[in-house]
Amino acid sequence: VQLQASGGGLVQAGGSLTLSCAVSLSIFSIHAMGWYRQAPGKQRELVAGISDYGTTKYADSVKGRFTISRDYDKNMLYLQMNSLKLEDTAVYYCAADTRTKLEYEEDTFDAKYFDVWGKGTQVTVSS
Repeated sequence: VQLQASGGGLVQAGGSLTLSCAVSLSIFSIHAMGWYRQAPGKQRELVAGISDYGTTKYADSVKGRFTISRDYDKNMLYLQMNSLKLEDTAVYYCAADTRTKLEYEEDTFDAKYFDVWGKGTQVTVSS
């Protein structure tokens, strides 16, 4: 399985971006997917996750601003980011859990379960 993230760029605060993640196989076979980010000097954090049953998880800092979604026909994962803030600046990664058979609930999402990671895409929010 390969993941390829794209869509990052430079945007002004208050603006919007949509990140895309192309998946090399049918996402029907993937138990959960997520978007993580890592800012310089900070730990990687979960931004948003979605399970095969549609359970979602959002970081408190992005609730109401970001939306995770997927397209089964195109085998794509998306992250719609609105009302971007300076603190959203980071490298964003998409990740997938292809191995576990967990029934994801909101508190299940954890990087330790994500066995496939894509290369990151830089998001820079300017003032």
